[in-house]
Amino acid sequence: MAEEKPPKSEEGAIRILAVSDAVTKPLYHPEAAKVTGRVDLLLGCGDLPYSYLEYLVTTLHAPHAFFVHGNHDAPELCQCGETLEAPGGWHDLNEQSVYVSELDLIVAGMEGSIRYRPGAPFQYTQAEMALKVRGLALRLLINKLRYGRYLDIFIAHSPAEGIHDGSDDAHQGFGAFLALMRRFRPRLFLHGHKHSYGCQTWRTRYATTDIVNVYPFRTLQWHPTRISYGRAYHR
Repeated sequence: MAEEKPPKSEEGAIRILAVSDAVTKPLYHPEAAKVTGRVDLLLGCGDLPYSYLEYLVTTLHAPHAFFVHGNHDAPELCQCGETLEAPGGWHDLNEQSVYVSELDLIVAGMEGSIRYRPGAPFQYTQAEMALKVRGLALRLLINKLRYGRYLDIFIAHSPAEGIHDGSDDAHQGFGAFLALMRRFRPRLFLHGHKHSYGCQTWRTRYATTDIVNVYPFRTLQWHPTRISYGRAYHR
């Protein structure tokens, strides 16, 4: 087993932890903060047990936590007999835009994957997702009037069409996300859904946006003019 230390904290940087798709031992541990360092913003990109998300926000003492649902999300029956419908301590960002004043960041999100099973929750056709993105667009236009910019960080479960997605029906990306990036120019787009291993591409530049596959988790440091990336591995 080997673990890389998180990148050294840089003065003035906002420290972000993004997670998706897999519970990992380095984070599901009482000393997870030794792996991640300080976390100012916790972001969940879907397909994770709600109890795990609650554990993270509690153990890491993250002051801000936002998530979107993945296509495999479902109510979770706990050992105590209660059912978790959503993770406590987290804010559902689906079709929402939030200004985090303490960090001076605008974050927005979109849940779900491409529809590959009729009637399944958190699955959408390309046309349905395009309508959802149009609904979000109004909120982003208001951001421009209020804060002078549309959006800083966009999170989703699925990737954009043709970028980090797959050739199979279940892992196709959404074309509407490409249009969103071109129009609203977020600095960062974080997603999960497509598992990435080894030397597979996890970061791609599109227009003015850094697109990052965070599976299973990734640490980032946000600076006014750049973003630095780290990742802890568990073998």
